[in-house]
Amino acid sequence: MPSVVGLLEERERGARQRVEVLREEADRVLAELRDAELFWERFVTAREVLVEVLAGPGGGADVEETAVPVVENTASTPTPTPTPTPTPKGGRVSGSVVPVRGEGVEVSALSPDYQRIVSVLAASAAALACGEITSALGLERVPAKVEGVRSKAVRMAERGWLVKDPSGRFTLVPGLRGGGS
Repeated sequence: MPSVVGLLEERERGARQRVEVLREEADRVLAELRDAELFWERFVTAREVLVEVLAGPGGGADVEETAVPVVENTASTPTPTPTPTPTPKGGRVSGSVVPVRGEGVEVSALSPDYQRIVSVLAASAAALACGEITSALGLERVPAKVEGVRSKAVRMAERGWLVKDPSGRFTLVPGLRGGGS
């Protein structure tokens, strides 16, 4: 008759092997997700830079709504959907991912990445540094990701969504609630 300890050790070994297999699969999926996000981020950044250049001094004054074509990717990566916004006459920068916050402009007007930053700050009782926001978003806390979050947070502060402390920490503007308020 097998011992109880022996049976438990055998089941423990089987459970450990299952965990190792699942960890390897999760690592593979996470690596693929990182690659897909980086690929997607390149297009988002390119579109943002293009919009900023077009909206620069004299560059976007007479540009109507800007629609950036989305190239279909044959891989199984998500493709960004352009978010057209009103022209400068409406108080926003043409084609901007971050509209100027004003009366009647809700959090839902922001792209999902920016909405996630608002949600993180709404859930925090204190001002957060960009590294803390990056971690709270579930991103790897590496300089490239932190700087990407910093760029977005600064843009949001410039357009009235966030307040940037002299220390470089960010909070929501008074009266703004996260989650599509």
